[in-house]
Amino acid sequence: MLRLLTAGESHGQALVVVLEGLPAGLELTVEEIQEEMGRRRLGYGRGPRQRFEVDELTLIGGVRHGRTLGSPLAIEIKNTEWFRSDKWHEEMSPAPGATQDALTKVRPGHADLAGMQKYGFGDARDVLERASARETAARVAAGAVAKKLLSHIGVEIMSHVIQMGSARASLEAVPTMSDLATIDESPVRCFDPASADAMVEQIKAAAKDGDSLGGVVEVLAFGVPVGLGSHVHWDRKIDGLLAQALMSIQAVKGVEIGDGFEVAGRRGSDAHDAIHWDAESSSYRRRSSLAGGVEGGITSGEVLVARAAMKPLATLNVPTLETVDTATKESSVSFKERTDVTAVPAMGVVAETMAALVLADEAQRKFGGDSVAEFVRNAEAAAEAVAEQMS
Repeated sequence: MLRLLTAGESHGQALVVVLEGLPAGLELTVEEIQEEMGRRRLGYGRGPRQRFEVDELTLIGGVRHGRTLGSPLAIEIKNTEWFRSDKWHEEMSPAPGATQDALTKVRPGHADLAGMQKYGFGDARDVLERASARETAARVAAGAVAKKLLSHIGVEIMSHVIQMGSARASLEAVPTMSDLATIDESPVRCFDPASADAMVEQIKAAAKDGDSLGGVVEVLAFGVPVGLGSHVHWDRKIDGLLAQALMSIQAVKGVEIGDGFEVAGRRGSDAHDAIHWDAESSSYRRRSSLAGGVEGGITSGEVLVARAAMKPLATLNVPTLETVDTATKESSVSFKERTDVTAVPAMGVVAETMAALVLADEAQRKFGGDSVAEFVRNAEAAAEAVAEQMS
């Protein structure tokens, strides 16, 4: 099965990715991964770091002549800001020493205080550097690889922003993969142009006040085969795995599969997807997507739908949140690091990543295969077996 490990700090020399469990023979280039990572820097309301932080990738191991070897894939992502400024050479030096300016005015809503208490630190930077959303660059690199693997069995994944602050997009029209380029061209990665304009206005208003905004993204996975996940154990349910993966993204505080929260207020007669036999495709189909393509912890073969809600960022350009200075115990306002007004559009790309890693892992579990050719062959045989069973 796939196993992802990341290492590195926000202003350290580099982030490191180790992805274990990939089959051999997956064609892979640095340029493909960098293209996906470029999408993570999209979105109106991003801070200045996105304009000069270049994700410079090096494939360290697991790839030879453009193809995976079946051994662990190792990727290094240099933090160009560390190389641009001597400040970070001192602040983030691995050599023995101490910082001259400890950060002690901890930010409400961030990992600062809880992390300091957990590990016994006196400087919030010992926590925030790893807790930073910069770590998601490593996830997106791994997710680009997972997406490439899934593409061999016809699975494609995208995302779009459906809410920014109080501005919510119309969901009457569901985007498809052919709409992804248009979505990425939107300043807020929203499929509904009128709502996108309203979202931009909300970002402008928050920026003027030195404040931040949260929002909601929807992840859609097309071509997901029947049978990923399982009903037999709590830790094998695909919706549980997706929820954990999406909730692990920095600042995400809510996850739903399909119309999870909305259907909770309905009667059962109006809360489930009717099933019919589609003679043209010789398969069972659902007439709606209330369940988001998952029933009983198992993918149904329909479009997989998941949503993630991101809280407003805890670091404000005009700090106003009341806090305590952990060194003096005096009341204060939280310290300021360079920040975004919102990172919701970028979070959608990270959410695609996490969904891709979960689906690729479960596909590997179900279909197996030491090589991509074997993986694809097994997936095709499984699809044929399902079709024969239902005919």
